[in-house]
Amino acid sequence: MKNKVILVILLFVATLQPILACTTAIISGKFTPDGRPLLWKNRDTGDLDNKLMYFADGKYDYIGLINSKDSTGSEVWTGMNTAGFAIMNSASYNLNSKEEADAAVNEGKVMRQALQQCATVDDFENFLKTLPKPYGLEANFGVIDAMGNGAYFETSNNSYYKIDVNDPVAAPMGYLIRTNYSFTGQPDQGQGYIRYLTAETLFYQASATNNLSPEFILQDAARCLYHSLTKTDLKQVQTAETEKFVWFADFIPRFSTSASVVIQGIKKDESPMLMTMWTLLGFPLCSVVYPVWFNREHQLPAQLTAHDKGRAPLCDKALKLKDRCFPVKRGHGDDYLNLPELFNNSGNGILQKLAPLEEQIFAETKTRLESWRKNTPTANEIQGFYQLLDARFSESYQRLFGL
Repeated sequence: MKNKVILVILLFVATLQPILACTTAIISGKFTPDGRPLLWKNRDTGDLDNKLMYFADGKYDYIGLINSKDSTGSEVWTGMNTAGFAIMNSASYNLNSKEEADAAVNEGKVMRQALQQCATVDDFENFLKTLPKPYGLEANFGVIDAMGNGAYFETSNNSYYKIDVNDPVAAPMGYLIRTNYSFTGQPDQGQGYIRYLTAETLFYQASATNNLSPEFILQDAARCLYHSLTKTDLKQVQTAETEKFVWFADFIPRFSTSASVVIQGIKKDESPMLMTMWTLLGFPLCSVVYPVWFNREHQLPAQLTAHDKGRAPLCDKALKLKDRCFPVKRGHGDDYLNLPELFNNSGNGILQKLAPLEEQIFAETKTRLESWRKNTPTANEIQGFYQLLDARFSESYQRLFGL
């Protein structure tokens, strides 16, 4: 009876949650296996079609995650620049009054401006100080820089509070996590408490085993199907070969998740050109990681940039596979996942089929990065790797799924 009551409450709360519900983290380079800081954002949004864009319109060039319908890239939702600075955000719902919250509309614009002009965490703080008030903000901004600094700025409409990832009091295990509430906001308000606890459990274990890496974040955290309140682990559910729908809310990946990005920073003596934007474009449970770098020719992978219809091919493929996972289109159908489509006893689920391709990409990329960190790659070398991966993505999705 008690479990039924909890389920009813969760279902009710799920219907009230804002759709802008991201899960994010900053990891100090002092606690990663290779000494490089990490910035992670699992993006939840109503704009499920996303793409990457390369910009050269500021003091620094930058690459950003953009809504596909945003043809000019007026708002950036996570990104990195050629100074070694990177930024992301999660919407917060406990910093402003109701009236101020309704006016919080500038997050994507602010992040684009920051990428245009900021080189360090201190630059970003000074940038916030110069913004006219009210900010039109209610967010947790996460930033890292080329000097190994990293911090969250819990930013309301009129003020901000900085939390340093290298502060052993604030981040004793070397990481900070934020979902959709701020630690300096109103207690018990906001959203994402269940997702926060799930992420905290995963990161605590990874920190203890020296496993805070891009692979861990994108494969174990971004796709985690464990629910920290109900203790349900969908990956442990024995699935039949027929349809088996499961309730799907308050997991780290959500129906509204449009991308997952880990930006791997650099060590102090490395070129910012070697920052890596590990990108899962589209629904993460149906996508495959794609690494992205800066280059002098401003090239990006064809799979991640807009084609003639204004959308990115990899995002299109991931969304088509997502439709198989959520075939019920009426009512609250997006709360129910057809689990065997993702993985099943026969081993032919979407995640199971894509896993070998992703493992291959991680392995090949790490080999190239080891070489490139000794000799900075040319634009032709990067473009050649993009072309190889683009062709492999096209062949794999066609062969495995007919897409």
